[in-house]
Amino acid sequence: MTGTSLNSMLLASADPERLRSWYVAALEPQENVEMDPYRMLRFGTFYLMIDSRADVGDKNPEPGRVILNFDVPDARAIVARVNELGGDWLAELEDRDGSLFATAIDPDGNYIQIIQMSEEHRTAMSQP
Repeated sequence: MTGTSLNSMLLASADPERLRSWYVAALEPQENVEMDPYRMLRFGTFYLMIDSRADVGDKNPEPGRVILNFDVPDARAIVARVNELGGDWLAELEDRDGSLFATAIDPDGNYIQIIQMSEEHRTAMSQP
């Protein structure tokens, strides 16, 4: 290995099963497995590990500190699923010059940004 890589994140919860169920229903990960004690959700090459911890409360008191960004193929479909789950929104879906952005609030109060980048923006981001 030639450098450091980031490939996972631990998301602690007072109710990890509820949180996992929400992420599975809202965002449809490519993998959803249990590796005791973790609930492992794979999104692309990134793993979201959900576990319980005695030192966390029911709601995140500072949700803006870490925001999970999800690159999605169909932001409107994700928004519809979150709405079906009774989800809350920090920022409703908006079009920003062809790219779609929304910020949902998961059951623990964490902020989840949904991003559908336009082809134009993807091309611009890939330029040196």
